[in-house]
Amino acid sequence: MDTTARPGYNNLYHKRLEGCSMINTKKLLEFISYKENPDREGFILKETADDQNKQPQNDNQPAQDEKPSARRAIKKTSRSGGSQPEEDQMEGEPDAIRASLSQNKKIISKLYGLPENKDFVIREFAIGTDSDTNCFAVFIDGLTDKAIQDLLFQALMLFVEKPLPKDKGGLVYLVREHLLPGNQVAVKNLFSDVLTAVNMGDTAIFLEGSTKALLIETKGWEHRGVERPQSEQVVRGPQEAFTETLRTNTALLRKTIRNEQLTTEMLILGDRTKTIVAIMYLRDLANPDLVAEVKRRLDSIKTDYIAESGILSELIEDHPYNLNPTILTTERPDRVASKIVEGRVAIIVDGSPFVLVVPTTLYEQLHTGEESYIRWQYGTYLRYLRALAFLVSFLAPGIYLAIVLFHHEMIPTELLLAIAGNREKVPFPSLVEVLLMGISFELIREAGIRLPGVIGGTIGIVGALILGQAAVQANIVSPFLVILVAITGLASFAIPDYSLSFAMRIYSFMYIILGVSLGFFGIAIGIFSQMVLTANLKSFGVPYLAPVGPRTVGGVDVVYRMPLFSHEKRPDYINPQDITRQPQVSRGWIKDEDGGKNG
Repeated sequence: MDTTARPGYNNLYHKRLEGCSMINTKKLLEFISYKENPDREGFILKETADDQNKQPQNDNQPAQDEKPSARRAIKKTSRSGGSQPEEDQMEGEPDAIRASLSQNKKIISKLYGLPENKDFVIREFAIGTDSDTNCFAVFIDGLTDKAIQDLLFQALMLFVEKPLPKDKGGLVYLVREHLLPGNQVAVKNLFSDVLTAVNMGDTAIFLEGSTKALLIETKGWEHRGVERPQSEQVVRGPQEAFTETLRTNTALLRKTIRNEQLTTEMLILGDRTKTIVAIMYLRDLANPDLVAEVKRRLDSIKTDYIAESGILSELIEDHPYNLNPTILTTERPDRVASKIVEGRVAIIVDGSPFVLVVPTTLYEQLHTGEESYIRWQYGTYLRYLRALAFLVSFLAPGIYLAIVLFHHEMIPTELLLAIAGNREKVPFPSLVEVLLMGISFELIREAGIRLPGVIGGTIGIVGALILGQAAVQANIVSPFLVILVAITGLASFAIPDYSLSFAMRIYSFMYIILGVSLGFFGIAIGIFSQMVLTANLKSFGVPYLAPVGPRTVGGVDVVYRMPLFSHEKRPDYINPQDITRQPQVSRGWIKDEDGGKNG
């Protein structure tokens, strides 16, 4: 067909082509772009509570920020399983325990989802052998100590000789004061208190005719015993580490600090997990403002899940977006005890073997407890060695690239020729070479941690040796770079704080980019920026670089460590109630020149 003589047809033809092209482009964009499906009917979970809160509400609906509470759940359960007179009785206080034993059992069964919930136990029994007083006990199998429970049931079922009073109102106090052998027995009249205690391993006893329940301490779940520290090992010093049990951890601290001023306060965090968090401090030493700030931050947390101290530290630290950790984390009780005696606050999370200590500084994160157990000259040497490792861990690769690419005059000619001769057959640029070895080292380190403990360390060492040797023989990297990356990795291992070591490993890649881009000028910019950002950090109001920035009275335990008898003052940047640690002359056996005793 000849379309040259038909301009109208040509215009229509081109318009159709353009229209088809636009339609195809539009379909392609719709296909590759994400679009939320407004129709949820095809999903298994058709509508969630958040979706319901997004809908327009009337006056009869609850507010959007109102969460379902245990009190409303108990009220709903009570209404669904009781008669009309009982419902009228429950309108006053739906959370209150009833006088009817069958009704209490029905509410408990509904709340815990019986009979589907298989680890929850309801044990019905009668007090004494000749008594008609019926009752039942509720507990969670696996969270209670069976030996304590056997003694509990024996005391109530076999050893009751005197007849019980007819007045059911005072029966609960009679059982608590004369029949139960437990040392921790509480009387509660609300179902919410009973649920909290039972979920933590206690046993609750409901009595016929009584509107109160007995809560007996029967916690006894399986747990790991006190073992040697895994991540903070020392040659000389205590060989005990925290465990996942809160009471064990508090006992380890009280075993070290035998002082009546040592206070332990308990909080419950996590709307779903109900995790117990303890804060420990010395009442006559810790700054009251610091203690109040710690409790304020903990009380303000609203979340469903807190199972480890690492999760909690991210919720309470001052600068969560900065790489530097502003909360000290340790698994050693002796180290936490030393910090508490200085006036700090320890935060212990049930289920975590790592304890948080606030406030902290950068210099404290480079310290270990072993430096106090050896001679001060050895401790000072280790601290300077560790400070050197701290700088090497993030500066060495960037400085190497800056010298190789920009500043050849900074190294001797013989060494420069040796580096150039080794890199002669390497096909990659220096940046690719450094990144390749750095990432390979990180992969070997991560693989060594994730493998089983018996073979993890062996695989890490053998893998590094084989990989480095093979890379050199294949002319992928130079031997000098293998040595440099190995030294950088060893330096990061020498940093005692795991979080700080992680931060330095990430900083090293930033300095690699700066060294490749601008040479020593880029390294200087990075150091200046890092110092400014680090100086602006605070840990619960304490400057992160104290006592150097800002300058305060730091004492003799910052970088170097002087003899312990010269540690006369506590760190003043914590503002403890008592700044004096010991008198000016703590060694009373030293006599002055006149023959009398000093101090």
